[in-house]
Amino acid sequence: MNKQATIEKIKLPGVKNIIVVASGKGGVGKSTVAANLAVALASEGYKTALFDADLYGPSSPILFDVQDEKPQVFKYPEGEKYIPVQKYGVKLMSVGFFVTKKKSLIWRGPAASGVLTQLLSSTEWGETDFLILDFPPGTGDIQLTAIQKLTISGALIVTTPQQLSLADAEKAADMFENEHLHVPLLGVVENMAYFTPAQHPDERYFVFGNGGGQLLANQLNVPLLAQLPLICENEVNSPETFKISKNPIIVEKFRALAESIQKSVSDKAWGFRYIKQN
Repeated sequence: MNKQATIEKIKLPGVKNIIVVASGKGGVGKSTVAANLAVALASEGYKTALFDADLYGPSSPILFDVQDEKPQVFKYPEGEKYIPVQKYGVKLMSVGFFVTKKKSLIWRGPAASGVLTQLLSSTEWGETDFLILDFPPGTGDIQLTAIQKLTISGALIVTTPQQLSLADAEKAADMFENEHLHVPLLGVVENMAYFTPAQHPDERYFVFGNGGGQLLANQLNVPLLAQLPLICENEVNSPETFKISKNPIIVEKFRALAESIQKSVSDKAWGFRYIKQN
């Protein structure tokens, strides 16, 4: 008997595609990749949202510099409804909006899964072309709950070139390829792929090794969608630096990644229809 068939799906009216951004370990820049991808898609005219699924260490309020903002909450007989915070054209929802700063978040697995389900289902996403789901690192209860309860269009695997990161990223990818889960892998994003000094923009130094992202992509039989550099004046590639940075490398990398994502979804014929906003 297939137990997966008995799990009720979460309905998100108006959401056309859900893209997961995942990693096997922390510290690889997964959340900044997810945030910048969302901003890039929004800048291209797609109705975009970002859900911060890292309930233990929510970072999207910090990345978007909206730590002091709160979602609007409306109470109805059937329960509460949340209106996402918006910035850079991206609708944002995170447990970080509801907790005290610097307070540690301690959840047992079932409690975390319950919070995840409540936030996802109670948020008024509206018409959304892309909902980016920023997973916590690893392969725990939160990830499994999301995969089982959502209809996910595809997943990105974020890694750095180091061997340890690659090994953990491969484990994360294996979760999506589980025979009971069946989430398509869209490709690999290699973060911190190389370092380019501001004074020497044509030079590349492979601080963490060379070729790791391509190796992982080959092993998974998926494309290497992006190699994101470390750039001296933008040590953290936050949405703000992406939006206001004059560095064409960062701008082009994330725009190209956004284009690859929308093309992959379209080519897979998963029922997506694009209506770009003027």
